[in-house]
Parts: sequence; structure tokens; C-alpha cells
Amino acid sequence: MNREDFPILKQKLIYFDNGATTLKPQCVIDSMNEYLMEYSSNIHRGEYDIAIQSDEEYEKVREIVKKFIHCSRKEEVIFTSGTTSSMNMIVFGFMRYHLKKGDEVLLSKSEHASNILPWMILAEKIGIKIRYIPLEEDYSLSSNAISSFLTSRTRVISIAGISNVIGDIRDISSIGKLCHEKNIYFVVDGAQSVPHIPVDFISSYIDFLAFSAHKLCGPTGVGCLVGRYDLLKEMKPLFYGGGMNQFFEEDSSYEWKDIPTRFEAGTPPICEVIGMGKAIS
Repeated sequence: MNREDFPILKQKLIYFDNGATTLKPQCVIDSMNEYLMEYSSNIHRGEYDIAIQSDEEYEKVREIVKKFIHCSRKEEVIFTSGTTSSMNMIVFGFMRYHLKKGDEVLLSKSEHASNILPWMILAEKIGIKIRYIPLEEDYSLSSNAISSFLTSRTRVISIAGISNVIGDIRDISSIGKLCHEKNIYFVVDGAQSVPHIPVDFISSYIDFLAFSAHKLCGPTGVGCLVGRYDLLKEMKPLFYGGGMNQFFEEDSSYEWKDIPTRFEAGTPPICEVIGMGKAIS
């Protein structure tokens, strides 16, 4: 991409804050404007022409994400409001029901708040133990340090692919292989890594991956949680409302829709999802 691809840079602006959020190119803006001006409608609710078009454009982005990060199937892609939302879904929708008191979760001290605070709250609730993997002298995180820090109680390793604090690129493939061999859940905060380096969900043995569109030249307020399908079947929704249910009755019986729709209650950020798809493309 070039400077002229970003309309905001037509003014006298020098921008160095991409770690916080990236600027938006014209093609992303155009894709969102097209939705708003030509086929703005809700999804999964209507059978008229522009509603069908909204459905198609929205669901098309799952396939785009699937190819982008190389997961097994598009149903493993859940649209969220971003990395923070995705991490909370992982911790409180899955890990809360699969960890017990005394189980260890390994983090590093150079993680983003969204990959530390949810674990802290879970520790308060169920008594898991958080341990921080020692960093190297240059504050990077090495695979060897992780390997030597494991214990028989280690159940989760949750780290950023690239640290937003230090900027070091972690060896996700090696760490994922180690987790796979030791039967440890591997969670990757991909907010900084997904936009910048190739990510292979399958070959890196990632169990859960979170990332945000606004770090990859897409809109704010949207991102993805990608999880192994067998694990997503065991994850509980954190939000309940329209669109996620097959039915509910006055006797309090109900049934959820299939994955991933059960995790996307309410009207999602349709325009933003479409913009994210264009950014990735």
C-alpha cells in the first residue's frame, strides 16, 4: 500500500501510532459506504434482496478469515468486537469450565491488559494460579524459557504472537508444538501479529486465536475469535439475545443455533465486518 491509499494522509499528517490503531485505506471506506448506501439491512432475518445480499457479504468474510489465518473451517471464525472481547470469551466462556483450582496459566509480563486482566479475574473466581514466564535480558520471550518453566499443573499458555510492549516476535510454531505434546491449551493474542506476519492456525497447534480489525487497516469495533471447532462446541456463550437461538418456550426450554451463530447474539457490526473483510483481502 502507498500513502495515497489513505485519504486521511491528504492533510499534513505524520502518523506513528499504528500500534494503537491503523489508518483506513480508501478501499475499506468504500466497502463500508457501499453497504450503508446500497444494501444496508440486518442479517439472518430477512428474505428480501438487500437482506440476502447482506447475509452473503457478511458470511463471505468468514471464508476470507479462514484462508487468511489457515484454520480448518469457516465455522471456527466468530465475529466479536475485537481482541479484548475475544479474550474474555475464551477465558470466561471456555477456560472457566475447563480449569480448576491450582491449575497453572502461563503468561508473560509483556502481555497486553486484555491477556492479563481476564486471567486475574478468573483466578479470583476459581483459584487458578497465574505464573509469569521469565523474559530474556532483552525482554524477549524464548521457547526455551517456556519449556523450562512448565510443571505438571500447567494447563494453559496464553501469549501474544508479537508483544505490543516490547515488539518481540514469539516462535508461535515451536510453542504450539510444545503445547500440543504436553496437552496444554494454547491461546494466542494475535492483535499485533496477525496484521504483520503469516499465521497458520493449524500447523502452529493454536487452540484459540484473537485479533482486531483496527490493527490491520480495518474499522474499529470488530475482530475475531478463532477456535478449534471441537473446543468451540464446549464453549458457553457470554451474551444472550436475538439471532442465537433456534427457539425458546415459556417452559424455559431453548435451543441454540449452530456454531458460530450461537456466539453472535444481537445485531452484529455488519458494516464493520464487511470492512474487515476488505482490509484482509
